[in-house]
Amino acid sequence: MGRPASNFDFRFMSLGYKFRDFFLPRENILKEVGIKPGFYVLDYGCGPGSYIIPLAKLVGESGKIYALDIHPLAIRKVQHVASKKQLTNVETILSDCQTGLPDNTLDAVLLYDAFHHLSAPEAVLKELHRVLKPGGILSFSDHHMKEKEIVAEVTNGGLFRLSRKGQRTYTFLKEE
Repeated sequence: MGRPASNFDFRFMSLGYKFRDFFLPRENILKEVGIKPGFYVLDYGCGPGSYIIPLAKLVGESGKIYALDIHPLAIRKVQHVASKKQLTNVETILSDCQTGLPDNTLDAVLLYDAFHHLSAPEAVLKELHRVLKPGGILSFSDHHMKEKEIVAEVTNGGLFRLSRKGQRTYTFLKEE
């Protein structure tokens, strides 16, 4: 993914996300994804875990959430949230690219505001393609990129096709 932020920068970013989430709840963004009970979802570049609790409500007890980040503080924060809220279906992954998940296991991947940080974006897209089920959803948002750039970067490798553009996210589907 690149290099992790310093601990100070991570904590500062996490504080900013609390304000952001108050004014724009993560549930509103997740509505665009179409997550259903029983889904297996990866939050790639999960940061402090803003999406974990609303994801847990959407996937239910029969679903599973994987939270991946390069920063150890992010992983600890998500583990703390999951423990505090007794979310037994949350698993964390400390990594800069590889998920360690089996092929074709995920229904959806959230890739929000992380793509511009990636040192090897093609490798990450290949990994996400590998772990998504046929027809799986890649929900993408990165406010540091323009629409043309987003669509080109995600679709150029032939791994994903744009399905729809929502108010805040782009939905790409896995190509076979």
